[in-house]
Amino acid sequence: MFDTAVFDTLSMALEEADLLPETGGILCLRAEAVPFLMSLPKDRLTCQNSFKPDLVALKAAGFTVLPPETETFPASALTLILPPRQRDETRALFARAMRDAPVGGVVMAGLPNTLGAKTGEKILGELAGETHSLSKHKCRAFWAVKTEDWNAPLAEQWIAFDTPQEVADGALWSRPGLFSWDRVDAGSELLADSIPEWIRGRGADFGAGQGFLSREVLTNCKHVESMDLYEAEYRALACQQKNLEGLENWTAHWADVTKDAPKAEYDFIIMNPPFHTGRADSTTLGQDFIRAASAALKTSGTLWLVANRHLPYEAVLSECFKSHEMLEDEGGYKIMRAEKPKRKR
Repeated sequence: MFDTAVFDTLSMALEEADLLPETGGILCLRAEAVPFLMSLPKDRLTCQNSFKPDLVALKAAGFTVLPPETETFPASALTLILPPRQRDETRALFARAMRDAPVGGVVMAGLPNTLGAKTGEKILGELAGETHSLSKHKCRAFWAVKTEDWNAPLAEQWIAFDTPQEVADGALWSRPGLFSWDRVDAGSELLADSIPEWIRGRGADFGAGQGFLSREVLTNCKHVESMDLYEAEYRALACQQKNLEGLENWTAHWADVTKDAPKAEYDFIIMNPPFHTGRADSTTLGQDFIRAASAALKTSGTLWLVANRHLPYEAVLSECFKSHEMLEDEGGYKIMRAEKPKRKR
């Protein structure tokens, strides 16, 4: 979730530079259901987001939303972008926006100064040539008008790089923007090594990402009947297909586990829970994952999780489980096991 100052700066730029078109479509990429969007002509606005909680919120607010797999966008007089965290994903998103905008269309983005606003404007300038900007509230809104001589070859390179690809010397299929996208995450690797081969039954992977943990469990734990992979970022699902190719008895779910997970269904759950929402850190998100896991486990079930050592998860584990213990404390990570979820009476 972006700070309101970003949206205030975008609003000011739209007004002062007279950028809001009187006719024609308006497109918002990585849109969030915030009051800023309500100020735009709703009948001409189309939103895009591949992160399920944001997409669901946009639909609930009544916005027109593209399917999560959409990577070719309707030609729009104005394209607004809320850039993601990772630079290569941002480059590809800007490249797609410029590619699909009509000549004469405006492509615009906003960022806090502390989160790469100047870099964002530089990326847009490499594609479009001349850019304009407005700085306010320690944020920057920047934009460009698409011309005939924009840098289409560079856009093609950036878009081509934003596809599922082999990383870490072939150990993983991933793509820009996913967590630990270009390497096997050290915490996940530590958790995979800590899960015993004797675990059995039906399992789930909450926040499954590229599917590394589920692949390790299905490969090494012969008594596991099945794995359900829950991931809110749609862009990760194609990587899961690659990483689990040849393995059986697994199902991918594009889902927000804090709202969509089933109740009392699994014998065990594994997870490396996220601790940020969009660009903002959020320790409560990992705590919500733990609560969701306790509800999704059978009363005899077990949760296996890895977390950065400093994250405050012990209290919520005590709240949700009858027992828990730290199994490993290594390299800045802690491996924890929690057993027998508590049930409210």
